[in-house]
Amino acid sequence: MIILGLTGSIGMGKSATATLFREEGVPVYDADAAVHALYAEGGAAVAPIEAAFPGVTEGGAVDRTRLRTRVLDDPDAMKQLEGIVHPLAGAAQIDFRRSAHATGAPFAIIDIPLLFETGGNRHCDFTLVVTAPAEVQRERVLARPGMTPETFEAILARQMPDADKRARADFILSSAHGFDFARDQVRAIVALMIRLAAERNA
Repeated sequence: MIILGLTGSIGMGKSATATLFREEGVPVYDADAAVHALYAEGGAAVAPIEAAFPGVTEGGAVDRTRLRTRVLDDPDAMKQLEGIVHPLAGAAQIDFRRSAHATGAPFAIIDIPLLFETGGNRHCDFTLVVTAPAEVQRERVLARPGMTPETFEAILARQMPDADKRARADFILSSAHGFDFARDQVRAIVALMIRLAAERNA
């Protein structure tokens, strides 16, 4: 089974692109959803995060706003948080790969926002970066509830520049021209991955 790593900076349209792949019947691992599950009530990350950062949980779940405030501008705290979350999310990803392989799917998508930053691309056969012009990205992100220019800039500072991601990618998908354009690009990639998987298994 071929693994295609999907990534893109905040506001580039990565999540919408992942949805397009799902609509084509491709199994998709959503790293953000996996982390949400870890942070939710009863999630495996709640207790260790509260131990490391007292006061960031409420009602048995991690309060993401409190946690973000605590770690966003503190590289050491961010590294400590990643040391808690990444192994747990990695285990969830391994479970996904096994279940996707068991279905006989020719390829699967691993959707990880910090794919290159965490070295996750080393565990993928190919990588796909979703991109859009910087002004489109900024407009999308600042339209989100609770988002401020300062928070946006702090998030961008943690992410590899879009140009660097595009330089490393096997495929680049533009989300700047609407869903129909993006869907055509997704379908072309799906067809190619299916053909490559068939050639690999021949």
